[in-house]
Amino acid sequence: MSDLTPLDKAHAAMEASPEDDAARLRFYERLADAELFLLLEKEPESERIAPEIFETSDASFVLVFDTEDRLAQFVGRVAPYAGLSGRVIANMLAGQGIGLAVNPEVAPSAILIPNEALGWLADTLDHAPDEVEAKVESFAPPAGLPEVLITALDAKLSTAGGLAKMAYLVGTTYESGSRSHMLGFVDVVPGADGALAKAVNEALTFSGIEAGALDVGFFAASDPVAAQLARVGLRFDLPEPPRAEDHVPVTPGSDPNKPPILR
Repeated sequence: MSDLTPLDKAHAAMEASPEDDAARLRFYERLADAELFLLLEKEPESERIAPEIFETSDASFVLVFDTEDRLAQFVGRVAPYAGLSGRVIANMLAGQGIGLAVNPEVAPSAILIPNEALGWLADTLDHAPDEVEAKVESFAPPAGLPEVLITALDAKLSTAGGLAKMAYLVGTTYESGSRSHMLGFVDVVPGADGALAKAVNEALTFSGIEAGALDVGFFAASDPVAAQLARVGLRFDLPEPPRAEDHVPVTPGSDPNKPPILR
């Protein structure tokens, strides 16, 4: 058996604890963050794609795989596909009455996601955090946060490569006297503020924390506040952005040195 993927592991954790809402949320988070390979019925035309639709007696599904090898193993022939993130596919299918067949027949994470669940995922991912302004009086080391949230932030920020250099998790006291926690991003790419704020909001949502709150701030490395964050904060280094040549999609079966695996 090939090495387990992050989606396989999240699916296994969900199956092992069917009553654990947090495990189910983490699976959907991995599904949203994963690059999925969507099987198409024909080659893309301009920016338009036509997914292959799998019909059952009472539902319709598109087929996605979390590796190109798994797609090739399933189709057993040269086939067109599109590599898209799970969140893009969820948004694309929302309201269409179409579900998601994930890794059918080729992986331990094989699962059918009904259209209702896919609609919930799209709605959840579409939720944006509120934007407010408040003046911080002091920073302190983070304290009292559940480990599940720290793990969720680490996993989420690993998918945000190139959007910022680093982030610091700190405790905050505001001028009003209220206390909270903040994730302060340093050297953010112009225009990436909204995406990073949504990523933090998703980490909260999918970690299953009831009524959780985490503020987000954005700072230049030259800002004195960045030095304060570095002194007391828990640091997260965001990965460097992938180079364009690091990944070139290849149609399954088109490489003579890597033929599709026939069923």
